[in-house]
Amino acid sequence: MIPLLVGLDVGTTSSKAVVFTAAGQPVAQGRSVTPWTTTAQGAEMDPNAVLDSAREALALALADAPEGAVAAVGVTSMGESGVLLDGRGAPLGPVIAWHDTRDGAEVDDLKAAIGDDRFARHTGLPLRGQWSLTKHRWLLAHHPQLRAATRRLNIAEWVVRGLGGEEGAEQSLASRTGWLELSSRGWWPEALEWSGASASLMPELVTAGTPLGRVTAEAGLPRLTGAVLTVAGHDHQAATVGVGAAGPGDELDSCGTAEALIRTVPIGLDGDAVAKLAGAGITTGWHVLADRWCLLGGTQGGLALQRILALLGRTSRELPDLDRDALARNTPPLRVDGVDDEALTVSGIGSGLTPADLWRAALEAVTAQAGSVHSAMSAVVGDHQSLVVTGGWARSHALLEVKRRVLGPLRHSSVDEGGARGAALFAAMAAGLYATPAEFPVVD
Repeated sequence: MIPLLVGLDVGTTSSKAVVFTAAGQPVAQGRSVTPWTTTAQGAEMDPNAVLDSAREALALALADAPEGAVAAVGVTSMGESGVLLDGRGAPLGPVIAWHDTRDGAEVDDLKAAIGDDRFARHTGLPLRGQWSLTKHRWLLAHHPQLRAATRRLNIAEWVVRGLGGEEGAEQSLASRTGWLELSSRGWWPEALEWSGASASLMPELVTAGTPLGRVTAEAGLPRLTGAVLTVAGHDHQAATVGVGAAGPGDELDSCGTAEALIRTVPIGLDGDAVAKLAGAGITTGWHVLADRWCLLGGTQGGLALQRILALLGRTSRELPDLDRDALARNTPPLRVDGVDDEALTVSGIGSGLTPADLWRAALEAVTAQAGSVHSAMSAVVGDHQSLVVTGGWARSHALLEVKRRVLGPLRHSSVDEGGARGAALFAAMAAGLYATPAEFPVVD
């Protein structure tokens, strides 16, 4: 019987588990909510709660899956957030959300101590309040018990460990911490010391598809017991593999609540190029593919579209009609600004305007924002060869048409859960079904 594969994508909003055939075709899926709580400090969650959520998604997917043995499970996740463990492997404190802003003072101190340009050249990251090291310093200052931690894991690594697997620091997730030095692919002593961390906190660096043990009976998922485990890295990068957009010159435009543009590039951009990209808000880091780097830039375009749709009193079911009407309009005099700000502003409101005019203006605004990120990447690494668009907002026919006009030809991927598919394919590699990513089945 042909073995089954499971890809688990632990995202900011939910955990998505998808069961695939060895040929990469989905046959069942399950979903559970990522259990953030809001405290006086910001958004955080119990590490055991996120592990329970992941198990729930896996159980739901397996309940609908056809008969057959599961050969392997791959786990991809959001970046930046992490879990601190004691010597027995038990979590010592909360997971802080990657988008939480409680570490503002720490970010300011990091700028004073190291500086934006130097930080970017060492890590490939713009110096802002997203990366793990500033939240780690905040945790040590406000939760003194965490100073007893002996291990620190990213979310996907924590889930793999919770299912019975071995510890490993996957390189694309490590590149989102602010602790990994880009050029050397080693832990940066100065960043570790500044944040109160140490190299001994980190597991051995591994690449996606590295076997990390097997699911144990204690995980409570009998159909998975004995399946090979692997960490499949950062979710956006796993998605490039899952939708077939990780080749030379490929670019992925993932249009979810947050829009992300991802480019796979050869290793070895010089410091000036890395600093220029960081100045445009674009990260340079190690890829889920062992011998590649990844450029990643994001916008809040999807959130802006959600806000405009709600303002219009429309639902996603009404989107096809709204799209049709928007495409029938000439470019309206309306202007939407503030796509990446806390509040959107709309100007140019006159008589005779319709909801379709506002929708068209919103589509133009979010595409222009994505176009700026795209252009900044191209200015450093050259023009892309192909553009693949995926994510929930890619279901908007009007958005795709505006993107074609601004960004050029594109392909709308037929894969619904690219991150989970990428994770499953790396799981297949860990189980020996594929020797390298070059053998992964192509997307139909």
